[in-house]
Amino acid sequence: MFKILVTNDDGIHSEGIVALADALSSVGEVTVVAPAHEMSAASHSLTLTRPLRIDRIDDRHFSVDGTPTDCVTLAMNHLLKDSLPDLVVSGINKGGNLGEDVSYSGTVAGALEASIYGLPGIAVSLVQRVDFDFSHAASFAAELAVMVLNDGLPRGTLLNVNIPPGPIRGARVSRQGTKVLRPSIIEGTDPRQRKYYWIGEERYLFNEQPGTDYEALSLGLVSITPLRNDLTDYKTLEDIQSRDWNSIIATPAK
Repeated sequence: MFKILVTNDDGIHSEGIVALADALSSVGEVTVVAPAHEMSAASHSLTLTRPLRIDRIDDRHFSVDGTPTDCVTLAMNHLLKDSLPDLVVSGINKGGNLGEDVSYSGTVAGALEASIYGLPGIAVSLVQRVDFDFSHAASFAAELAVMVLNDGLPRGTLLNVNIPPGPIRGARVSRQGTKVLRPSIIEGTDPRQRKYYWIGEERYLFNEQPGTDYEALSLGLVSITPLRNDLTDYKTLEDIQSRDWNSIIATPAK
């Protein structure tokens, strides 16, 4: 039987992770290791400045007072070290992780950490703001998990999956898009008369270029974007290799 590790960034009690784990239980043996509290926008951060605590809810559910990356790290190197998973699935996130969101997303980071261990990873997000119904997204994630487990992914690759609300109308493999954004900064004063600043909801416009994740969602389709942990810009690497980079090194004074 396949072994599947499930995590998220909305916290272990989120409706999204409950629906995902339930759907994946038809695919294999599911273990949930997820943050004790919401860790949205935690990105690929690893907690190194304090100890972490694991709360065992039952034999298959564990909460960690840390980030999604902490959860996968502890699962791979402690909780499941004697019976490693075949797949890591992160989600289902409340809201999309499109375009530049992947840089901040704790949901994506959970699947990204899987790739570091040579495992396939899937990050799943429901592109909706309110009245979340995870049933269709969870079913699609389970079917996708079967495909990935049977067919595999290139080593170091994860799939970032964004699903529109409602019944699934189709899916499209897409590239990461871009958006024009402007965060809303809320300024206030605390009881000790110290200023604070709260980064609020973003105001943005989507760039729905052909072939992007944004275009797929605008058409009502599931967007599936392959990502890698390797951030090297290979085209630029080739373009600038011929430059004399040693010329910028200062000549030692005599």
